Parts: sequence; C-alpha cells; structure tokens
Amino acid sequence: MRIRPAVPTDAAALAAIYNEGIAGREATFETRPREAAEVAAWIAEALPFVVAEDEDGGALGFARLSAYSDRCVYDGVGEHGVYVSAAARGRGVGRALLLALCDAAERAGYYKLTSRVFTSNAASRAVHLAAGFEEVGVQRRHGRLDGEWRDCVLVERLLGGAAQP
Repeated sequence: MRIRPAVPTDAAALAAIYNEGIAGREATFETRPREAAEVAAWIAEALPFVVAEDEDGGALGFARLSAYSDRCVYDGVGEHGVYVSAAARGRGVGRALLLALCDAAERAGYYKLTSRVFTSNAASRAVHLAAGFEEVGVQRRHGRLDGEWRDCVLVERLLGGAAQP
C-alpha cells in the first residue's frame, strides 16, 4: 500500500468508495450518491487529501480535510472524513490514511482535526483511536438517517504545538 496526495484522475474511483460509505449507512448522513465531478471539486479545493492505493495503483480509500468553519478564528481547525473500500477494510488502510492526513494537515498549518462518527460505527471509532484521536463527547440525535435519529461521537486530534502539554 502506498499513500499519496489525491489527483483529479482519482475522482471516479474515490466517488465509488464514498458511495459505498453512503450505501452502508454507517459512515455519513449523506444519502445521495456522488458523481466523479463532485469529488474532483473536492480535490480542486487544494486542502490536504490523501489516497491509499494498492500495488497496481487501484484506490483502497481516502482521507480528506475540509474547512471546519468559515470564521477566521478557526483557520487551523480542519474537519475530516476517511473512507475505505469495502474490499480493503480490516487491513490498516484507515489508520494509515488518518496518520498521513494528520501529517499533511500539520504541514499545511492545521493544529486540530475533528469529525463526528456514528456511535454505532465501532470500526471507525477504533481506527480513530488507533490513529491518536480522542473521543471528546457525544452529540445526541445529531441528525436523521432514513428517518431514524443517530448519535455521533466527536473525535479530535491535536497537531504540532497544540499537542504539547
């Protein structure tokens, strides 16, 4: 496995991986499948975005950063997502992606990464903990998915100087 920055030609493969996450109903509140053009727009934002690929160059998963807020006081905080193809799960891909994203985010000047994970998503919670994230709270009934309320765990990891005591 190799981790590298996302490039525009990854868009179709990454959309397929993201759409697996949507269909599985454990990774996101999103319900509408994404098109490659939408993923290409994410890549074009030029925020930290990494891809794991196999020895043949096939995408195994991705992790990306998006703005946490448009308020300047939060410029160093990034919201992240990590998605691994169903065929590649359980092989350390998610952890490797999160670690690489943290490195890329720190180099880009971020001091904190945060996200929400469904409380029922044991695999994502475990991979975040393995990558040095902490669970810092629960947002009860944070949203509805397929008409059902879902709770989310807030995860975060401090980077660089913010991680020092």
